Amino acid sequence: MHPHLHTKNNRGCEEVMRALDDCHDEGFLYKLFGNCNNLKTQVNKCLRAARLERTARNREEAKKKREKTLAIWKEIDDNS
Repeated sequence: MHPHLHTKNNRGCEEVMRALDDCHDEGFLYKLFGNCNNLKTQVNKCLRAARLERTARNREEAKKKREKTLAIWKEIDDNS
């Protein structure tokens, strides 16, 4: 299972997602015999890479905010 595909967070995977949508439009039997499995795997890999990049970026931003907060608290403790 994957998240909603066509969102602002998944812009880098649009081409692969469009190909998967086109494959699914071929019909039920086309999907049943596994003709879309390779594209599905590519979508999963792309979404995973995008998620890992996003979480790494968020982690770095959180570290910076935490350091700033700790500096402010240290300044408050030093002045009181």
